[in-house]
Parts: sequence; structure tokens; C-alpha cells
Amino acid sequence: MRNRPIPGSSGLVRAMTLLGEPVLHTPCEPVTDFGPSLSRLVEDMFATMYAAGGVGLAANQVGVPLQVFVYDCPDDEDVRHLGHVVNPRLVETDGVTVRGPEGCLSLPGLEAGTERFDRAVVEGVTVDGEPVRVEGTGFFARCLQHECDHVEGMVYADRLGSWRRGRLARAARKAGWSTGEGVARLRGA
Repeated sequence: MRNRPIPGSSGLVRAMTLLGEPVLHTPCEPVTDFGPSLSRLVEDMFATMYAAGGVGLAANQVGVPLQVFVYDCPDDEDVRHLGHVVNPRLVETDGVTVRGPEGCLSLPGLEAGTERFDRAVVEGVTVDGEPVRVEGTGFFARCLQHECDHVEGMVYADRLGSWRRGRLARAARKAGWSTGEGVARLRGA
């Protein structure tokens, strides 16, 4: 078996976009160029995700408005899921709806109870344009839904009710990293 390099090992860590930055709140464009720049983006995204201690990262979180995400995430049985999806589509969700703590690298240090389905299926392609289908349950299903939201221009806070959004807005203001636009967005302004 051929040894494959660890994803992100040759990538550069990019700056993280934060709540309130327009690229994070705008639907991403489909990928049409499957050349070396896409492979470089995916490699950099893995490096950035690992440096930030995350389990998933979408391209708009590093300022690139393309439909791409990477993941290295366990499910509830501690099975590791590692990969990427280009032009992802959430094609199936089912199972019980679970409210669990959810965080985001673009809202550092914050989390809120967010409802997600316990099973999710995402379809798309790889950096080489090959079809890919990813199925997840439990925490990994949460990750898949979270990253698909990002490519649609959403963050998990957009799924919260007004009370939880208000609490998150206060926490973001206290944290000091959020822009005024980010706090206003949480408040629903």
C-alpha cells in the first residue's frame, strides 16, 4: 500500500473569517476549476483546521467564497471520518433531532445548543471531480450539516431561537473578537 501524505502537511495556515464578515454570510459559488489552485485550497484548509483545533472547515471560513469543505471528525462511536467535499449538497437528513452543543471556528470560544438531525448524507465531488457520497451519524452528522450550512452562507447561530441568539450575542461582545456587525447579526438586526 502506498503511503499517502497527511492532509494539510504541506498546507499554509490561513486567516480565519469571523462572524460578521460578509464572505461568511453569503452563499458560496460552485467550483468550476478543478486545477492545482483547488488542491492547494483544500490542503491549506486542512492545515488551518488542524491549527485551529477544529473538526470541519468551509472555504468561506478562510475568505474563499467557494463550495468546499474539509473534515476530520469522529462519530459517536469514535470512528474517524477524514475527507473533503467539493460542491456539497445535503441530500438526506433523518433520525431523531438532537439539540447539542455546537461551536464554530468563526465564532471562537462560543457554543450554543443547536438542533440537528442524527443522520446526514452529503453528495458532491472530490478535488479531482470524482463523485463522492458521505454518510454520517451522531456528531459526524452534525459536522456535515454544519459545513453544508457554511457553503449556503449560514452559521449555526442562524438556526437558534431568539433567546439563545441573545445569549450568544452577549458572549460574542464579551469575547472581544466579534465585529459590531457580528453582534448585530446575532441580535437579528
